[in-house]
This record gives sequence, structure tokens and C-alpha cells, in this order.
Amino acid sequence: MARSPTGGIGLFLVTLLVAVTIFGNALAPQSPTAINVHHRLEPPDAAHWLGTDQLGRDTYTRVILGTRTTIGVALGSITLAMLGALTLGLIAGYGPTWLDSLLILLFDSASALPMIMLALAAAALIGPGITTVIIVIVLYCTPSYARMVRSQTLSIKQRDFVLAARAMNISTPAILARHLLPHVAGPLLIVACMDIATVIGLDAGLNFLGLGADLRTPNWGRILNDGLALIRVTPVPVIAAGVPLVLATLGFTFFGESLSEALDPKLRARLAP
Repeated sequence: MARSPTGGIGLFLVTLLVAVTIFGNALAPQSPTAINVHHRLEPPDAAHWLGTDQLGRDTYTRVILGTRTTIGVALGSITLAMLGALTLGLIAGYGPTWLDSLLILLFDSASALPMIMLALAAAALIGPGITTVIIVIVLYCTPSYARMVRSQTLSIKQRDFVLAARAMNISTPAILARHLLPHVAGPLLIVACMDIATVIGLDAGLNFLGLGADLRTPNWGRILNDGLALIRVTPVPVIAAGVPLVLATLGFTFFGESLSEALDPKLRARLAP
């Protein structure tokens, strides 16, 4: 993956973001919720590398800890969506026709819901919070992932090695786990890695609208929301949260593309010097 320029950049940015997510507390010099109105809207200096916001909170600390919130939510929700899609997609593709039709109807119904309406409905039922963001992302991503897994399963289950396993009376769970899952997991992983950039933007957008984490939890969307109201006073908060958002989008996009090249033997052979 590191042989291509974009793959190296993506791998570096993803590694950096994951490292900041894991070691965020050690990299944050101050409390993200410490209010000091006497030092509100200060420009960047030695004490506050990215200045302070309208409440005197350290912007650098909030961006660093906001990385942990945003990346953690994105990776966690994508993982849950992948697990749900693998389960439902394998069942739909390998199961009986009536179950396949029922699950397809469920996937289509969930995909037809606009994301904003889904977020508003979830916020009305369980209230704003990180849990709401995760539920919205999982419900938004799982149907498309499950349809992809189903189509892969339908094409693979007629191959000779699967038919031979069925002729040997191997149980259905064993066939799904040993023979189908390894073939459908790779393409799903590629799509999920490229979708992490979209999920990060979705998480930032929901927090920007106030449907995400509470006011005490730092995240990029909330910093952008606060900074937008102060854009005529200082652009630093918007830049401080916008730059990591752009880098995360580029990093996971490049990472997903290079992962696709690494896992696709035909594509790797065409690109080899």
C-alpha cells in the first residue's frame, strides 16, 4: 500500500489519526471544558496553540480530543454496520427465496429514508447524543452494505467449492463461515474504508446541527458550529476543525483506494511495473 504516493499519504494520515485517537489525553495540554472568560477569543500563542473560543476554552485541546470522538464514532459505527451487513447479506443471499425477498424489502425501505429525517426521528425518540449518531450511521450504511454482500453471495454460492461442500452435507453455518465469508469480506472492507470519509462528514454534520454529542463533549462538528458564529471575529476555530476534517477525508479515501489495489490481484497485476 505504501508503494504508491496516494497509498503512502493515506496510510500516514490514517495512522496519525488513529494515534491521536488512542493517545489523545496525553497530547491534550489542558481540559477541554475549562472555561476562562477572561481569556476568551485569544489569538494563538505559546499557552494556547490554536487560541481560545468564545468561552475561553483551549481550541487545540478541543480539536485533539474531538479527533478521538469523531474517529471513534466513525470506526465504531462502520464496524457495527459491517457486522450487521455481513449477517443479513449472507442470510439473504444463501437463504430461501421468501426470506431473501423479505430482507430486500427491508433494505429498500431503510435506504429510502432521507438521512436527515432519520436523524431527526432518532433524536426525537432517544434524544441527541453519541448513541443517536451511531444508530443513524448504522441504519444509513447497513442496507447498502447488505445488498452488496447479498449480490456477492448469490454469485459465489453456485461455484464448485460451495456445491461440493453442500454435497458433503456440511452445515449451513459452516459453509457461510468457511466458504462464503472470506470471499465477501474483502470487497466489503474496501467499500467500508472508503465510506469512513463519508461517515466522518456525516458525524460532523449531525454534531453541527446539534443532533450529536452533548455540549461538554468536544467534536469537530461542534467546533465548526461555534466557530461559524465567530467567523467575523476570528477564523481560527473554523480552520482548526476544518483542516483535520479535510485531512481525515483525504486520508481514508486514499487508504481505501490503495487497499482496493492491494486486495484485488487483477488490479494489482495491471498496476505492477
